[in-house]
Amino acid sequence: MKLATFEANGKVSYGAVVDGGIVDLGKKLSFADLRALIAGNGFAQAKAAIAGAKPDVALNQVRLLPVIPNPDKIICVGLNYEDHVVETKRERTEDPALFVRFANSQMGHNEPMLLPPESSHLDYEGEIAVIIGKGGRRIAEKDAYGHVAGFSCYNDGSIRDLQWATTQWTTGKNFPSTGAFGPWMVTTDEVPADSVLTLITRLNGQEMQRATTQMMIHSIPRLIAFISVFTELAPGDVIVSGTPGGVGGRKKPPLFMKDGDVCEIEIDKVGVLSNPIKAEKV
Repeated sequence: MKLATFEANGKVSYGAVVDGGIVDLGKKLSFADLRALIAGNGFAQAKAAIAGAKPDVALNQVRLLPVIPNPDKIICVGLNYEDHVVETKRERTEDPALFVRFANSQMGHNEPMLLPPESSHLDYEGEIAVIIGKGGRRIAEKDAYGHVAGFSCYNDGSIRDLQWATTQWTTGKNFPSTGAFGPWMVTTDEVPADSVLTLITRLNGQEMQRATTQMMIHSIPRLIAFISVFTELAPGDVIVSGTPGGVGGRKKPPLFMKDGDVCEIEIDKVGVLSNPIKAEKV
């Protein structure tokens, strides 16, 4: 299934994407939101509810929100592809390098990614987002895939000058409307555990990044196992699994996103996340 959170006629709901529209599961099921559906393992109920159902609303009539607007945690992974480690001139670490993103820094598909007036260094980072289905602590790597609810596209937009100003990355990674998350999540029944996913980033139609999950330094099961040692993962948590080489800030000359640009993140088996770039008005 493709599951999304959306706003239509001023009301926020969640549903399944079918036939160019959305079946509004918020009207059919008792779960308050998509995070609650995941926590309640309501996937069978969702499948039953959409069987033979026609969309309640067309996709072009809704505003798609971040797939999980209210996760307990968003944990991002840095330096998880060898070519990105090389281009940043950093050393490969034995364990994953992690940082956090705030939920209120996110926006959904087709929503503008904002370039703040404090910077002209807004960079793209195409990534695969992993949505946790079953929570847990100290999850074994061999069991990790059973804790995944699904996958989505993520653009970990980065304000590079502020990110690079110190050894900590929090400031440059949490400006409002810089973390694009969507357009929907695809559940694991459509992405088997042995799937090799291809990630592509395009800026104004030009390919900037391309990688597969086989190129990750720390695999998705390894990330889940490592993260769950220091924090208990909860249903609806999001792990943003790292970006490959080709980011704009490391090109020569650097290539940063500007007002009027369009950035797309594509993952096979998932879809395409697209966001226009707009200068923030203050």
